Amino acid sequence: MNSRRERNARAALFDGIEEGGIRASSSYSSHEIDEQENEKEIDGLQDRVNLLKRLSGDIHEEVDNHNRMLDRMGNDMDASRGILAGTVDKFKMVFETKSSRRMFTLVASFVVIFLVVYYLTK
Repeated sequence: MNSRRERNARAALFDGIEEGGIRASSSYSSHEIDEQENEKEIDGLQDRVNLLKRLSGDIHEEVDNHNRMLDRMGNDMDASRGILAGTVDKFKMVFETKSSRRMFTLVASFVVIFLVVYYLTK
């Protein structure tokens, strides 16, 4: 008798639910349930696509920023190369003449003496 009451209680508790899901005899038909599940899955996929779209847009912006930065660095390097070439040409000109060579030696000596005195007093 107890086992019958347990079965009735269990049947009342799990009425309409089978082991694999909801019975087709419930208020929804199997087709309606499949459509609802499909709609949920479509919404989930749409959210993922939107997330990927935003992420790819952010990556695109980051790549553009890096390209602009690299272009500026390239232009700065070209300008530095030009300045350095001009400086090297001036040094060549200084070393070619004897009076300029003496002047350069004098200036370099003063710079070396200044640095030595500076480090000794520090």
